[in-house]
Amino acid sequence: MFDTIPTERPITPLLDNIHEPSDLRQLTKEQLPSLVNELRLFLLYSVGQTGGHFGAGLGVTELTVVLHYLYNTPEDRIVWDVGHQTYPHKILTGRREALLSIRQENGISGFPKREESPFDTFGVGHSSTSIGAALGMALAAKQLNTGRKSVAIIGDGAMSAGMAFEALNHAGDVKADMLVILNDNDMSISRPVGALSNYFSRIWASKTYYSVRESGRKVLQSLPSALKLARKTEEHMKGMVAPGTLFEELGFNYIGPIDGHDLDLLLTTIENLKERSGPQFLHVITKKGKGFEPAEGDPIGYHAINKIEPEPEPITQLAKKANKPKYSNVFGRWICDTAEQDTNLIAITPAMKEGSDLIEFADRFAERYYDVAIAEQHAVTLAAGMACDGLKPVVAIYSTFLQRAYDQLIHDVALQNLDVLFAIDRSGLVGEDGPTHAGVYDLSYLRCIPNMVVATPSDENECRLLLNTGYQYKGPAAVRYPRGNGPGAEIDRTLTTLPIGKSRVLREGQSGIVICGFGSPTYTAKQAADKFDATLLDMRFVKPIDEAALLKYGQGKLVVTIEENAIMGGAGSAVSEFLQTNHINTHTLQLGLPDRYEEHASHSAMLKRVGLDQAEIEKAILQKLTALHL
Repeated sequence: MFDTIPTERPITPLLDNIHEPSDLRQLTKEQLPSLVNELRLFLLYSVGQTGGHFGAGLGVTELTVVLHYLYNTPEDRIVWDVGHQTYPHKILTGRREALLSIRQENGISGFPKREESPFDTFGVGHSSTSIGAALGMALAAKQLNTGRKSVAIIGDGAMSAGMAFEALNHAGDVKADMLVILNDNDMSISRPVGALSNYFSRIWASKTYYSVRESGRKVLQSLPSALKLARKTEEHMKGMVAPGTLFEELGFNYIGPIDGHDLDLLLTTIENLKERSGPQFLHVITKKGKGFEPAEGDPIGYHAINKIEPEPEPITQLAKKANKPKYSNVFGRWICDTAEQDTNLIAITPAMKEGSDLIEFADRFAERYYDVAIAEQHAVTLAAGMACDGLKPVVAIYSTFLQRAYDQLIHDVALQNLDVLFAIDRSGLVGEDGPTHAGVYDLSYLRCIPNMVVATPSDENECRLLLNTGYQYKGPAAVRYPRGNGPGAEIDRTLTTLPIGKSRVLREGQSGIVICGFGSPTYTAKQAADKFDATLLDMRFVKPIDEAALLKYGQGKLVVTIEENAIMGGAGSAVSEFLQTNHINTHTLQLGLPDRYEEHASHSAMLKRVGLDQAEIEKAILQKLTALHL
C-alpha cells in the first residue's frame, strides 16, 4: 500500500474574505501582516487598471488596517483628510471590486463620499477638514450619549492650514474625547524616528504610565509647586525626543512620532489611546508610496498615475502631445517671461507649484516665489499686503481652492482695489476628480465683486494675452482657464495687452443669431455657428462685459451664451442682465451647468451630459428655434 500523498490545497487570500471591517476583526493579530501585503498588492493592481491617486494610499495601508481592526466602524467614526489616502479604506469597506471602476462614469468616487458608503463618515475633496468634522462628531456623541469614538487622520501638508489649528484649539478647549492622527509622510514636521523615540512613545501610550501620571496628578494637587514641577519635568522629557510641545499646549496628549509601518507598535499604541478620555494626538511617520520602489523614490510624480495601457501610443502621437502645451504651461511660460521684464512681480501659490507649473519660476526667481502651503486665505491676504507696498503679486490658485479664500478676496483685495492678479487654474469641469474639484462657480462668485476684472480665454494664445492684460491692469483681476490642453492655437510670445472688456468676432453671420462664447466652449460652438449662419463672439471678458458688441449684435432674433460655469449668476446672466437693462427684447438661450453637482466621468462625457459638447449645443439651439417658431 502506498502512502497517501496529500494534495496541496490552494490558499485563499485573506483579502478575498474581507467584505467589510467586521470580517477583518475576525482575524488574529498574527494574520494582519499578510493582509497588509495583500492589500498593498491589490492597490497596485487596481490603480494600474484605472489610474488614480496612488502614493498616499500605499503609505497608510498599515494604519488603515489597524484602525478598522480596533474600532467598531462604521459606528465609530473614522474621518479621513483630503481623500487621496482612502483607497485602502475603500477596499476594506465593501468596495474591493468596485475599485476597478473608481473615478469612471457610474463608478465609485476617488474621494470619501457619504452617499457611497456608511463607512465614509465625511465627504471630502479639499484638505484640512478632518479635525473639525471629527470634533463635531465627538461633541455629537457626547450630546447624544452614544459612546461613539471619533478619529481624524490628517496629513502633514494639511496641517499647514489654519482651519486645522482652529479645530485643534477648540478640541483642546472643550476637552473632546477624540484621537487625531498626524500622518507625517514627508518628514516636514520632525525627523526623530528611531529606537529611543519609539520606546518613549510606547511608555507614554501605555496604561501603566497613564495610570501613574493620573494618580500622581491627584496626589500632587494639594501641593501646587510640586505639581507644577512634575508637569515641567514631563514636558522636558517629551521635548527631548518628540516635537509635541505645541500640541500639548493646545490641550492634547501627544504621543509620537512612531513608525507608521510597524504593525505591532501601531496596534499597541492605538489600542491604548482608544480607551483614553480627552483629546489625544498620535504622530506617525509613514513613507508615501511604501512598497512600490518607484513611488517611494518619487512621491510627487507618483501621487497619482494614469491607467497603464498595454500598448504604448505611437511615437508620432506622443510627440504631438509633447509639443502641445497645457494651459498651465502657458501660464508657467508667461510668468517667467514677465518676471524677466518686471522685478516687482511676485508669485504666490498655496501648495500648487507643480500643478500650476511654477517649477521653472521657483528655480529661476526663488527670491520672488512664495509657496504658503495649504493656506489659501493667507495666500490672498499676503498678496494684498505686498500690493499695498508696491509689489505686483500673481496668485496661482485652483478655482475650487479660491472658494476657500472668498472673504479675503473681497475684504482684503477688492474692497481696497489692490493690484493683484489671480491666475485661476482648473476652471470648469475636471472629469474624474468630480464635483469636489469642479471649478464651475468662479464666474458667478467673481463677477458680483466690485472692482474685479474677470477674463475667460478661449485658447492658449488668448490665455497668454489675457494674463498679460490682467497683469498690466491696475487693480484686482482674474484670468480663469481650464485644466489640460486647448485647441492648439499658435502662441505669440510677445507681451501684448488687449483692451479691457473688448470681445472679438470669430464669425460674422447673417441669420440674426449671435453666439457669445466665454472661455473654452467658444471653439466647441464654431460648428454650430456655421450650421445656423450665426455670429460667433469670443467675449473674452465676463466683467466688464463688452456692451458695444451686445448693442451691435444683440438685437437679432436669438442670443445664445455658452460657458463652462454654473448658469445661475454666470456669464450668461451678465448678458441677459445687460439686455434687459437696455430694453433689448431679444430671445435668449443660456447654455452652461444646471443647478446640480455633476458626478465624475471623463471630461467629454460630462460635457455631453450637461449639454456643452458640439452635438448638444446644436441640438439646444435647434430646439429653441423650433419652440420660438423662428
